Amino acid sequence: MANLTNKDKAFLIRLARSVIEAALDAGQKETIPDDVSPAVLKNGGCFVTLHKKDALRGCIGTIEPLQALVEGVEENAINAAFKDPRFSPLTIEELPDIDLEVSVLTVPQKLTFKDPEDLTRQLKPGVHGVILSSGWRRSTFLPQVWDQLPDPETFLRHLCEKAGLHRDCWRDPETVVEVYEATYFS
Repeated sequence: MANLTNKDKAFLIRLARSVIEAALDAGQKETIPDDVSPAVLKNGGCFVTLHKKDALRGCIGTIEPLQALVEGVEENAINAAFKDPRFSPLTIEELPDIDLEVSVLTVPQKLTFKDPEDLTRQLKPGVHGVILSSGWRRSTFLPQVWDQLPDPETFLRHLCEKAGLHRDCWRDPETVVEVYEATYFS
């Protein structure tokens, strides 16, 4: 996981907000400071989550470390604000009520388990983000989602439904489960 300083985290939050503000013609995009740490420039998976008065207002991310963290935060901030299919695009009027959270992910690791009970035993609520894949369908929940769904079976059922699959798809031995960890800050 990236070794981000508090200064890096503050910069990434400012960057996420500034690209949204710039897209709404309400401000200018933050520039990368000269003293930013190398961790911000390394490839990393990340998500940007928007909350409006404690309710989810958008969340988009990239799981795999395919681009520099700074680029991922910019792209995912725009996508969370304007392209999350669950929500209408963010408006300038909503901006003062928006809180941002950035999650920086470790590289996902496939879990090997012998049966559904073994799977639920291996999951670490509050620590693991989980990716569930079956065929071409795939979904993920960040580790923070455990706060709303603390029971592993309930968590996995909701993850199946998010992927558009039967709610007990996680019990199918053909279903692939991967886990990752996240550092998140707002």
